[in-house]
Amino acid sequence: MTRTLLRGARVVTMAPHRPDSEVADILIERGRIAAIAERIDPAGAEVVELSDRIVIPGLVNAHLHTWQSALRFAGGDWSLLEYLANTHGHVARRYTPDDMHIGTLAGALNQINCGTTTIGDWCHNCLTPEHADAAIDALNAAGIRAVFFHGTPHGGPTKPHDTREVDRLIHGPLANSRLLTPGMAIKGPQLSAPDTVIGDLTAAVERGVIASMHQSAGGPAPGWNAVGAAGLWGPHANVVHGTGLTDEWVKKLADAGVSFTSTPENELGQGHCTAITEQLLRAGAAPSLGTDTETAVSGEVLTAARITLARHRGLVHDHELRRTGLSAPAVAATSKQALSWATMHGARALGLADRIGHLAPGMQADLVVIDARALNLWPAHDAIAAALHASTANIEAVMVAGNWRKRCHALVDADVDDVRDRLQYSGERFSRKLRATGPVATTRRRVVRTVVRRHLRRQSRSGSALPPTSVEAPH
Repeated sequence: MTRTLLRGARVVTMAPHRPDSEVADILIERGRIAAIAERIDPAGAEVVELSDRIVIPGLVNAHLHTWQSALRFAGGDWSLLEYLANTHGHVARRYTPDDMHIGTLAGALNQINCGTTTIGDWCHNCLTPEHADAAIDALNAAGIRAVFFHGTPHGGPTKPHDTREVDRLIHGPLANSRLLTPGMAIKGPQLSAPDTVIGDLTAAVERGVIASMHQSAGGPAPGWNAVGAAGLWGPHANVVHGTGLTDEWVKKLADAGVSFTSTPENELGQGHCTAITEQLLRAGAAPSLGTDTETAVSGEVLTAARITLARHRGLVHDHELRRTGLSAPAVAATSKQALSWATMHGARALGLADRIGHLAPGMQADLVVIDARALNLWPAHDAIAAALHASTANIEAVMVAGNWRKRCHALVDADVDDVRDRLQYSGERFSRKLRATGPVATTRRRVVRTVVRRHLRRQSRSGSALPPTSVEAPH
C-alpha cells in the first residue's frame, strides 16, 4: 500500500489537546495515520492537494438496518405501529438471501457516499445462516467498516439468542475480515424474560462482543433490575432509543459504561418521543447517533446530528422562556459536541474507540474530505459548523482504513447502475405485497396490526410510569 499525503486541508481531528481545527498535512501509511503536522515531507508519498477542503474523522452511524434499503421511503408516513406491522409483520419473512445482500450492499454504499465510514448494522432478519452470510458478504463488498449485529425476528420472551450461530459467524465469515466486527442484536430486558436477557448478556461478555438492544414505548421492565443484580451492565451493552428510562436509570447505566444510541428523526416521526439526549447530558454523558430505517427517513447521520442539536437547543430555549420570559442567553450545546456524537461517541458505542472516532497517529485512516468551496458552505468561517452542515453533495472523498471508497464525488469500485437495478427489483416485490388489496391480504394485514397494537400496549405497561422531567441546560 502506497504512502498517501493529504496536503493543506483544514483538519478537524476531534482529538483531545489539539485545536478545534488546523491547517495541516496528514500522512497515511499501511492503512493508519502516521503523522499530522503543519508540513510533512512528501518523499515517496502520493500527494493529494486539499486546499479549501475540510477533513474530519469518518462518521459513525451507530444504528441502522441496511437490510431494509429496498423499502426506502415506503414508510415515509408510517407510524411505529404501521412500520412494525408492515416491515416486520408482513415483509421481513419474505426476504431471500439475495434480498439481504442487495439491501445491505446498497445501504452500506449509501453510507459511504454520505461520509459514513463505520456502521452498526443491526441485522435482525437473519432467517437462516445463508441470510447472515449474504449480508456479511455485502458489507465486505462495499468496503465499509461495520459491527455486524446478528439478530433474528423476535420470538417469545423466553427464547434465547442463537449463540451457536454467533459462534459460527465469529469463527467463520467474520474471522478474517479486517473491517467487520461481530455483535449481538438481542431483544433485551424490554422484550425478554429476566433469565433470558441475563443469558444473552452473559454470552456477549464471554465472547467479547457488544450486545445492542432496543428500549422504547414503555418504562423499564423487571429484567432491567435483574440484569443490574447480576452485574451485567457495562461497556459491552448498547441501548438504542432509551425511551422510557428515568433520569435515575440513565445515570446508573451511563456510570456503568453502557452506551446509548439515539435515532432522532425516526424517533420523533414514529412516536418514540425521545428525551435520551437531555437525560445523558444531565448525567455527564453523551449519545451516539444512528438513522435506524430508511423505510422512513434519510440515512444521513449528519442530518441526525443537526436534528439532535436543534431539538436540544430548542427545548432549552423553551424551558428558559417559561422560566424567565427570555430564551437562553447562550446555546446549550455546541456544533463540536454534535459532531462528536457522530464520531467519537459512535466509535465508543461500537467498541471501536481505540481505532476510529478521531484523527491521530496510530489510528485507522478513516476520514472524510468535505469540499468547502461549494456555495452552501463557502466561506467556511467555522470548520466544525461547516462540516456539521455539509450535505452529501459536499462529501468529496471518503477513506476507510487508508483505501479510498469515494473519490472526486464518486464511489470507487462500485457498479452503481447494477446496484440500483437489483435494489429496484427487490423493492418492487415487497412493494406489491404491501399494496395488495385482495381479501386474504387485507385480512392478514388487519390481524397483524391487531397483534402489533396489543404487543405495544402490553409493552407500554410493562414498566413503571415516568414522572415528568424538566429540560434545562446541563451544568
